[in-house]
Amino acid sequence: MPVPLVLLRSLPTTIRSIPCLTFISRSMANTTELISPSNTRVGWIGTGVMGRSMCSHLIKAGYTLTVFNRTLSKAQPLLDMGAHLAQSPHQLASQSDVVFSIVGYPSDVRSVLLDPTSGALSGLRHGGILVDMTTSEPSLAAEISAAASSKDCFSIDAPVSGGDLGAKNGRLAIFAGGDESVVKRLSPLFALLGKVNYMGATGKGQFAKLANQITIASTMVGLVEGMVYAHKAGLDVGLFLEAISSGAAGSKSLDLYGNRILKRDFEPGFYVNHFVKDLGICLKECQNMGLALPGLALAQQLYLSLKAHGEGNLGTQALILALERLNNVSLQSTTVTSS
Repeated sequence: MPVPLVLLRSLPTTIRSIPCLTFISRSMANTTELISPSNTRVGWIGTGVMGRSMCSHLIKAGYTLTVFNRTLSKAQPLLDMGAHLAQSPHQLASQSDVVFSIVGYPSDVRSVLLDPTSGALSGLRHGGILVDMTTSEPSLAAEISAAASSKDCFSIDAPVSGGDLGAKNGRLAIFAGGDESVVKRLSPLFALLGKVNYMGATGKGQFAKLANQITIASTMVGLVEGMVYAHKAGLDVGLFLEAISSGAAGSKSLDLYGNRILKRDFEPGFYVNHFVKDLGICLKECQNMGLALPGLALAQQLYLSLKAHGEGNLGTQALILALERLNNVSLQSTTVTSS
């Protein structure tokens, strides 16, 4: 007769670590217990622009949610919705079965997940699952997976794409790497956030997200170059964007950012600073692979110029500012056409 997972969790650590019980715990966590609000406690580290919206979907679906964020004010809206506050990632994980993280940089990921004293893995119980949704280094995903496995836990790298609107609307693209059976078990949670795409073994989710960022980088350069050209040619840039949106030049980047640029709305759906970090990781991986991607290198230089001008906390659509400076033009007086 199967041992209930809740009973296993109630046993002292010394007993729970007996090999046969450890095996049962891991097997059940992996295959037999379906994730639902009634049996799964969720922890979430990082409640910024993306994380806050993503957490709200879990709360509305009825999940018990514990959150941790270095800046308390960013977590307050979730606390008002019923989330619980943890004082550290370790404390959060000790109260959770699945722990999500979406933070800024690989160093942040390492700190919140792997710190031996305060990190989430140090507080996670046998069979627990870490899901890192930060865009980070594939090698770090492999390191986290190995560390989790050594504690009879699981780790999935699952970075996302879709920006702030995708997070708000539950329509993110999720790139998952790791044990496919664990990804499938997490599907009820992923479904609340967007569409999960299984990319392969550990680290493949990160590789897919980096390829996504490479694609976006050149797309953004093309978008703002087209807008500057249209402006210089005397076109109504709003009408121009509307005209191309249904043709071959249409893109998600145009839909998300075209009118924001015209309105000089540079509020971050995704920070320039974080995009510079992502593109830097991409370039590092390209060097490791012996790949030359000149479009990626150009985009990274343009975004670095924004950071140099103190614009790193603006959204990625602020790339228009770099092109305006290069050409001594401004789209600020351009008519905004409603679409």
